[in-house]
Amino acid sequence: MFESIIVGVDGSEQSDAALRTACQIAKTYGSALHLVHTPQPTTVAFAMGAVAGYHAATTMPSEAEVKAAADKILTSAKAIAKEIGHPIAEVHSRKGSPAEELLSCADECNADLIVTGRRGLGSVGSLVLGSTSLAVAKGAKCAVLTVA
Repeated sequence: MFESIIVGVDGSEQSDAALRTACQIAKTYGSALHLVHTPQPTTVAFAMGAVAGYHAATTMPSEAEVKAAADKILTSAKAIAKEIGHPIAEVHSRKGSPAEELLSCADECNADLIVTGRRGLGSVGSLVLGSTSLAVAKGAKCAVLTVA
């Protein structure tokens, strides 16, 4: 049913829940599982374990800090997949709009399903559904699962 599944990860609790769900689906159907992460400078402080008042809140992080945050998020995501017992086919770390990169990766991988968390670390775009999840749902050419 699902040969290729794309899951967006950003280090948030909702993202982790989406990844766990995607892993279970992939395990059930023997699907190739692709992780997609698009580090956003505005969320790097969270990924680096920042607390209120951290300097990144007023200063944009360096390229090295962005890469370190992305590596931390992807390492955590790989650990979740390993815990569930389903291998990751490929990891995609991209620059740009998270929604656009998820959709682009889905096209490139011939994905049957895109899985995202309902809300991530991005700025407030909607009270119920995150802006990335909403944009993916509107633009996808395949099935989309949004996990609460």
